[in-house]
Amino acid sequence: MKQKLIFSILICATLSVKSQTNYQVAQIPKELLTRASAVVRNMELNINVKDLDDVTYRYKIATTILNKNGDDEGGLYIWYNKSQQIKSVKGVVYDKFSIPVGKISEKDFKDVSTANGFSLFEDSRAKIFRPAVTVYPYTVVYEYEIHAKQSMVFPDWFPKHSSDVSVENATLQFSSKPNFSIRYRENRYTGDSVKIYKSGDFTTYIWKAKNLEASRYEPYSPSPEEILTSVRIAPNTFKYMGVTGSFTNWNEMGNWMNDKLLKDRNTIPEATANYIRELTLNISDPKLKAKKIYEYMQQKTRYVGVQIGIGGYQPFKAEDVDRTSYGDCKGLANYTQGLLKVAGIDSYYAVIYGDDYKHNALLDFASMDQFNHVILCIPFKNDTTWVDCTNKENPFGYLGDFTDDRLALICTKSGGKLIRTPKFTDEQSLQNRIATFEIDAEGNLSGNIVTTFTGSQYDNRSSIVNEPLAEQLKKFSDFYSIDNAEIQSFKITQDKSIHPVTTETITLKARNYASINGKQLYLPLNMMNRQSPQKEISNRTSAVKINRGYVDVDVTTFILPQGFKIDFKPDNHNIESTCGTYRSTVEQKGEIIKYTRKMKLKEGVYPADKYQDLVNLYQSAYEADNEKLILVAQ
Repeated sequence: MKQKLIFSILICATLSVKSQTNYQVAQIPKELLTRASAVVRNMELNINVKDLDDVTYRYKIATTILNKNGDDEGGLYIWYNKSQQIKSVKGVVYDKFSIPVGKISEKDFKDVSTANGFSLFEDSRAKIFRPAVTVYPYTVVYEYEIHAKQSMVFPDWFPKHSSDVSVENATLQFSSKPNFSIRYRENRYTGDSVKIYKSGDFTTYIWKAKNLEASRYEPYSPSPEEILTSVRIAPNTFKYMGVTGSFTNWNEMGNWMNDKLLKDRNTIPEATANYIRELTLNISDPKLKAKKIYEYMQQKTRYVGVQIGIGGYQPFKAEDVDRTSYGDCKGLANYTQGLLKVAGIDSYYAVIYGDDYKHNALLDFASMDQFNHVILCIPFKNDTTWVDCTNKENPFGYLGDFTDDRLALICTKSGGKLIRTPKFTDEQSLQNRIATFEIDAEGNLSGNIVTTFTGSQYDNRSSIVNEPLAEQLKKFSDFYSIDNAEIQSFKITQDKSIHPVTTETITLKARNYASINGKQLYLPLNMMNRQSPQKEISNRTSAVKINRGYVDVDVTTFILPQGFKIDFKPDNHNIESTCGTYRSTVEQKGEIIKYTRKMKLKEGVYPADKYQDLVNLYQSAYEADNEKLILVAQ
């Protein structure tokens, strides 16, 4: 009996090993190969919380790389710092028949710093490996373990993280002692309901995903966080770098931040406080006072990232920022809050997700990992003003497309509150261009262009506004498709009033702008703002999301050469679409041609079948934008 039991155990162990290493490509279900560059054969993440500052992550990931486009899926990037250490890492590469062709050990990984160029204090590093395999398909299997000294933030689980990746099997297992309670949130989760087991000293949660098929890339789709399967986990009680805390909602999180991260950190040194009082002495309007203080802060300080220890969440003390004249978003916001306080102006420290794609905090799920930036909210009597203290060029009260129109958590005396930042309407985000050109008989052009940018388009020239003229001129071709352009003057100015405006003024010449064919002169009407066509996609599955709307208006006046008359004039266009509108007109008064173009894209989320409307709008605009006026010599 004992021999039979040992024999049975050996058979089971052999079958287990065989099942875990059977990565033959021929075994992949056919439906998972369609549109896939890689297939995740098996993904296991086991999270074990032994104590508030003792958490172990065990990963095992087996991925079959089908072609060169999937090579990035075969690499491994492991981030670590003083609070999160890599305990072990190894791997094996298999060929398409599941035969091992190479082993991977920790010494094969590159160890690099992940500090960016503007962070003064950052202790994060990464181990990186990418197989040098050029024969496809192949499979790479990684196993690694990480130990974390914090339980405040857990990684979101995305079994499928890219459109061109399929997933055969994926499992998330989370274990903790019963007194460590968690909240979780599932998104687009179609697997079996979470399994919850209690065994000994641990409670275990298990989520599984199977046969998630690859999909094609669809432009104007919602963000991956919105449409992909995921599970978020947040603790009710935690510890981070020696600091303990607990919260289950946004109000409690704001209270914890006030008590543990912000308390007694925005005191301004007396010398600076006296200067602020003197600076604002003759200003009675609180908003104008705040503006003066904000501009003082912009001139005095510079941005430097601080990502070390609890500094990743806690601001530098205001007195340190005052002394050194630098800080990160947290430190600069906290410092500005202290300066405003000296002048008797209340403000709220506000955490937000900064990105040009709008990311919102989840209304029903509070967690620290939903933010990456800090700004300041100033609640005046008649309005609320927001300022980003890291941007030295932003006008007072202006939030650009990095932080506009999304939910931020403000830390008030009564706790945290989710409030939406200001939104630019489509019409407010206006690019308005007026150009006047003379055309001579050889088709040469000379004239000027004046363009104003407002709303979310105010920042359209932010990358070059403070660059030397020579650098600005190098970018001209990125903005305009005028061949043979000779720039005679180029100037960018910014009005930083409450409704800021960027103005670009150009004087130029261009040889052979209009082409000659015998007695005919072919004059392009639009070489300043041409629409590109959009790829057609049949049977689209995802909604159409236009993240930000805008209006572009171009009015171009052409003074025609003497001795020419119009041989062909394009028709006017008036195109209405679900997602926007396009209008163009060509008017003639004697030797003057006035070309007007207006393109509007409407922000919003539309059903998948409306994508064709967007394609049609772009195609019609593309065709109209390429039309030419034909002149003929008399």
